[in-house]
Amino acid sequence: MSTARFLQIHTLHTYTAALLNRDDTGLAKRLTYGATSRIRISSQCLKRHWRKAEDPHALSTLAGYVDAYRSRELVTEKVIEPLRGRHPDDVVNALEPEFQKLVYGDKADKGKKSRQTLLLGESELTWLAAEADRLAAEAPDAKAAAKAAAQWVKGKNVSVLAQNTALPAGVTGALFGRMVTSDPGANIEAPVHVAHAFTVHAEEAEGDYFTAVDDLKKDEDDSGADTIQETELTCGLFYGYVVIDLPGLIKNCGGDADLAGRIVHHLLYLIAEVSPGAKRGSTAPYGRADLLLVEAGARQPRSLAGAFRRACRPDVEEALRVLDGHLAHLDATYETGEARRYLSLAQTPLSSPEGSGLERLSLKALAEWAAAQVGTGADA
Repeated sequence: MSTARFLQIHTLHTYTAALLNRDDTGLAKRLTYGATSRIRISSQCLKRHWRKAEDPHALSTLAGYVDAYRSRELVTEKVIEPLRGRHPDDVVNALEPEFQKLVYGDKADKGKKSRQTLLLGESELTWLAAEADRLAAEAPDAKAAAKAAAQWVKGKNVSVLAQNTALPAGVTGALFGRMVTSDPGANIEAPVHVAHAFTVHAEEAEGDYFTAVDDLKKDEDDSGADTIQETELTCGLFYGYVVIDLPGLIKNCGGDADLAGRIVHHLLYLIAEVSPGAKRGSTAPYGRADLLLVEAGARQPRSLAGAFRRACRPDVEEALRVLDGHLAHLDATYETGEARRYLSLAQTPLSSPEGSGLERLSLKALAEWAAAQVGTGADA
């Protein structure tokens, strides 16, 4: 088996009469590509649904999982509030400004809006809370607490929180990285790269005029709706693309290739089965992948989005033929030699370039194959 540095995951998903990802006006997000307006799902939206999924293959079900929280209130909620009732309020209040500055930077004590939304792992927050508890217990009064906190924080930054844990920002940080503007040394490079998904065809959207009737209305002369509103509904066949840098993932897992493999296994299930979507109660925006193509190789990744620069018909069979043809041209030109496996609901099979070992598998078998590639990437 050739050494795999990257896994590339290409998907086709169908969603009907849904509003998957809204912009600031409440309309579906869009992208103009090939002079054609498409419906779009942002990478942030996709990643959040994969991270927060309550699913048999949720990341939180993994042995070795470490939780993480993204917020501007990490110190307030996870470090300071647990001290209240255990130590005098004035002592606790005296500690908070220094801990806020340690995590969020010099301007953090000016209020929530002055702070960066930051990701910290459970282990980092547990250590920080223990230090705050110790300082509060040792301080005879508020003045002493403030002085002790200032002395303790001196010379420290967010990087110090990560020194005693293999997963400083939890599994979330190990997958999607983190950026800390106040302390670049605490940054984590994301080994999972997620593209914005877009429809392979021109946008299909319409305004949905809807009403709500007051069940307790007694005025017989007023038979109209109590509420009248309008929203947008869209339909589409979406192309999605994810890249996993295997050595980077293993590094972020503290060198634990077994954990990295289990993460990849679960992530394949989440990408295939977990649907993004707002307005779930009125649109039921649930669907599973029509296609999941996984490639393992050592060469620089490349998206197959170019297959759909010219919008095709909103048909899975046609989209699969267009994708397959584009991939064949890339193979003939660049000869990158990726190993490939896929699942598909379409009747049209993918072609099998010589040496790729292309097989059509179930999701279970595909996830197991993808996880097995992690070991081949350990020394890439």
